[in-house]
Amino acid sequence: MPASRPGSLLPRLFPWSQRVDKTTLRADLVAGLLGAVLVLPQGVAFATLAGLPPQYGIYSAVVPCIVAALFGSSWHVMSGPTNANSLALFAMLSPLAFAGSPAYIGLALAVTIVVGVMQLAVGTLRLGTLANFISPSVLLGFTCGAATLIGLYALKDLFGLAVPTGTSAFGVLRHLFENIGTINWGAATVGAVTLVVTLLCKRLWRRLPFMLLGLLAGYGVALLLNQSGAGGAHHVNVVGPIPSALPRFHLPDVDWRKLPDLLGIASALTIVALGQSISIAKAVALRSGQHIDANREFIGQGLSNIAGGFFSGYISCGSLNRSVPNFEAGARTPLASVFSALWLVALVAVSAPLLAQIPMAAIAAMLLLVAWGLLDTARLRRIFTLSRTEFAIAIGTFAATLVIRLEMAVLLGTMLSLVAYLYRTSRPAVRSLVPDADDPGRRFTPLDELRRPQPECPQLKLLRMEGAIYFGAVQYVTDRLHWLRTVNAGQTHLLAMTKSMNFIDLAGAEMWENELAERRALGGDLYFHRPRTQVLQAWAQTGFTDKLGADHIFPTKRQALHTIVGQLSPDICAQCTVRIFEECASRPGAAAPAAQ
Repeated sequence: MPASRPGSLLPRLFPWSQRVDKTTLRADLVAGLLGAVLVLPQGVAFATLAGLPPQYGIYSAVVPCIVAALFGSSWHVMSGPTNANSLALFAMLSPLAFAGSPAYIGLALAVTIVVGVMQLAVGTLRLGTLANFISPSVLLGFTCGAATLIGLYALKDLFGLAVPTGTSAFGVLRHLFENIGTINWGAATVGAVTLVVTLLCKRLWRRLPFMLLGLLAGYGVALLLNQSGAGGAHHVNVVGPIPSALPRFHLPDVDWRKLPDLLGIASALTIVALGQSISIAKAVALRSGQHIDANREFIGQGLSNIAGGFFSGYISCGSLNRSVPNFEAGARTPLASVFSALWLVALVAVSAPLLAQIPMAAIAAMLLLVAWGLLDTARLRRIFTLSRTEFAIAIGTFAATLVIRLEMAVLLGTMLSLVAYLYRTSRPAVRSLVPDADDPGRRFTPLDELRRPQPECPQLKLLRMEGAIYFGAVQYVTDRLHWLRTVNAGQTHLLAMTKSMNFIDLAGAEMWENELAERRALGGDLYFHRPRTQVLQAWAQTGFTDKLGADHIFPTKRQALHTIVGQLSPDICAQCTVRIFEECASRPGAAAPAAQ
């Protein structure tokens, strides 16, 4: 057995490492710088929402960001503090300790570690396949809804509004219309310049870091307005003093008697964080074309929160309003997230006074561009054309994202998808067939696909069963079979073409037993053509095969018809003028071969 090469372990641990070269490193360095600039004000704001000192928001964007990027699946998702996680943490911990106190901080860090352990367990046990139930329509609705929220919240800083803390996204919009006279036109000017420069650079020099150039343009205008007083009485708000970004390692100081309370809180927060992370990872992957391994993504998120809890970081997960700018800025590998964390530490350490002057309006303009890029109206129109059900799911998820928590919106959208799927599968196709007289090969064709009306055999019904016959579909199929027996009373014999009947459960087996009893009570019988192995096994286990008789199951249509036509009433055959089967030529009353 040949010895493995020294570097062979690296691609196994980090599959994306094979993509790294000078070009990707340069692109990731630039994208990481933008990510660091964007996370500065957000980290401070989100930590405040979580009831923690501002520097904990910065800490949560350093070690967790690096670990999640290295061990996760997505090339572009940036992890760190988020609005939803911060609000959820505050709501769950504030009854246990006073916000901002050492006890509260200890609980926040401890619950972060527990959340990380739970996330790691989900990924290690390969439960990430549950994420497959988040359909593309749900992701589209979630993405458009999240984009709308990002845009609405950005209006506050874009226009320099003094919106009360905790105001909802629509509350920001209402505040704007009710207080339009309080707009800070200096901030609006900075936002407009940032937007114009970014769009021009994107259109004319796309290879340049256009988002960073736009941010620098807004920075320059804000600096000019604030120092010259040209903005009048309105000062353009800036990020302000930034605490140290270098986290320290320490064990959370927590009363472990509260561990039972932490387990319950951590379970809820795990669902919140994982729902956000996988939804954001898939939403970005739809734009990048990357395949997402949900289990690896959960492992990466779990390790990031475990490490984060020991390095002064509170709960982190994928952030949409940093991940999409990261992708748009040209990030090529997860190293962009690593560089973002390193840039953040370096920038705060070296140029904290300069970074403190970054205008909030310029950052808001960046987020507006991100939000506009996420509103995929073309895809919504396409879904509307192809499937009204999927469109309704997308719109329902979109509306839910606007009015309830993000992770609950994803859950609701997923439930809508599953309900729609169950409804469709609960109505499997039960299609009547005849040999097509207009087809030289006399192919068995559903009645609704024939070019002209053609008669059926007066004694034998041919049906094609398409789909699973499980407990949810049994009533629908039973009603269909009963209706067919009622409207075609003479067709007491039934040949079911079951090659497309891909699954059956106990309820389905019992349904066929009832159908067999009904047919035989009417003097007819029940036959099957090419049932699948799983179906045959289910029938054997329930005893249905013994009741039916193995000679009622046929491998070919020709064999089935040769046997069944011989069982039909000769008196009826003698009077029949339809004679749609070739086998009818040997029946009583046949004056000539069957019509072709």
